[in-house]
Amino acid sequence: MTVSSSAGTGGPNLARPYTLTGGRTRSSIDLPLEAALETTAEASSHHWAPGDLRADIVELCKRSPSVAEVSALLSIPIGVARVLLGDLVMSSHLRVHATLTERSTVSERRILIERTLGGLLAL
Repeated sequence: MTVSSSAGTGGPNLARPYTLTGGRTRSSIDLPLEAALETTAEASSHHWAPGDLRADIVELCKRSPSVAEVSALLSIPIGVARVLLGDLVMSSHLRVHATLTERSTVSERRILIERTLGGLLAL
């Protein structure tokens, strides 16, 4: 399946969200809004079809954005972003960085807050 979109090109996304996800509304993995994603070496060697939204996502994830940032920067609904990101994680094109837990340190919490504020300011 090719996932095409004009997101990131400045034009409106003319595809309906359900066509981008094959009708799926939930990701196969749990992806919190604040979860940071990173492109893997496998994704860098993959050749995507021209206009494939997954190529835009993989390129964007070289900067380790959060799920929310991917959605905002590519102008796609958060549900669509989660499904596509989940697919890319399951196919080993992206890696998810752990988010906070009850055992997270004050330093880890501060870093997350700083990243979140930086992301909001960038939008």
